[in-house]
Amino acid sequence: MKKTTLAILVAAAVVIGAGAWHYSQPAPAAASAPAGQGKSGQGQQGPTSVNVVTPQRQDVPVMLAANGTVSPISTVDLHPQTTSTIVKVHIKEGQFVKQGELMFSLDGRSETANVDKAQAQVMRDRATLADLERQHQRSQELLAQKFIAQGAVDTLRSQVESARALLNADLAAAQAVKVDASYTSIRAPMSGRVGAINVYPGSLVQLSTSLTTVTQLNPINVSFTLPESALAGLLAAQQAGTVPVEVESGGKQFKGKLSFIDNAVDPMAGVIRVKAEFDNSRTQLWPGQYVNTRLTVQTLKDALVVPQNAIITNTRGTFVYTVGADQTATVANIKRLHTFGPYAAVSGLSGDEKIIVEGKQNLRPGGKVRIADAVPGGKKKSKEPSAGSEPAQKRDGAA
Repeated sequence: MKKTTLAILVAAAVVIGAGAWHYSQPAPAAASAPAGQGKSGQGQQGPTSVNVVTPQRQDVPVMLAANGTVSPISTVDLHPQTTSTIVKVHIKEGQFVKQGELMFSLDGRSETANVDKAQAQVMRDRATLADLERQHQRSQELLAQKFIAQGAVDTLRSQVESARALLNADLAAAQAVKVDASYTSIRAPMSGRVGAINVYPGSLVQLSTSLTTVTQLNPINVSFTLPESALAGLLAAQQAGTVPVEVESGGKQFKGKLSFIDNAVDPMAGVIRVKAEFDNSRTQLWPGQYVNTRLTVQTLKDALVVPQNAIITNTRGTFVYTVGADQTATVANIKRLHTFGPYAAVSGLSGDEKIIVEGKQNLRPGGKVRIADAVPGGKKKSKEPSAGSEPAQKRDGAA
């Protein structure tokens, strides 16, 4: 039994040793390496094909976009200041009126009579005062001739002063009656457009009765909100001068200026409310209308602009790959200053680099690259990128 077991172990050792010797032998030369590779049997990876662009220099406006609502600068709801009856309506619904234009006439017969009464009272007081002044003047002459006593002169002087005070009081009362009479003619408090008219000739109106509204349409406001993170730049731009604002509605663009920044940030929404003022002489903006707004807070002068798809951001930072003089991929660290559409204004570049935009996913720093042609037989014409649009970007090509 022991001899059998020993024979089996010896046989197994022989088989294992033969297998190890077989696999340790080199492969035949014909199959050891593919055609075109070196003796090592492992070929090196060729250069990566890439497309490149050159940064463009241009002025880049830093713009903030928001949805806005057109709102009038002022709207007045007209109410009568007395209880009366409408005699005549001088305007029509939707009509444009000028400041001071007559809009409604109320029944003013009672007010006219009160004015006449007050004027008659003033005329009587003036006559009384004139008579007392003449008496006082004669009394002074008689006193000089010692025909009357000083007490009589003093009495007349008091009567003159009392009559003068009474005249002044009646003059004030007459003025108050004229003011009441003026309430029978309702005029436009400002230039604007008339809304719906709620009364007609013969209607009895009171202080609570709404006659119509007048809305100022020129100039006009656009109200919108911006994130509180934009507040610092917004205030700096306002202190520097006029802040231009553009709105778009119905395919048309309108230019205005920033007119108001609220005095507090909404703590719930984290936004600040602002307004811009626009010329609306052609009444193309209407209250309540929704518009798209763009606000220019600053302009980056002579900034370098690159496509955003060329920028890489990871744990090492923000950078782009450029093509070095030895045709290798080189890392250039950059900083985004402002993004607009598919482009970004950046810092950290000199402006003459060849920035890799396509093929960078296969690159490593120092890896060999080969620049592909942008178009067969030459270079693609470049257009300067524009903020707010999606222009073409120049690509350099080389065989």
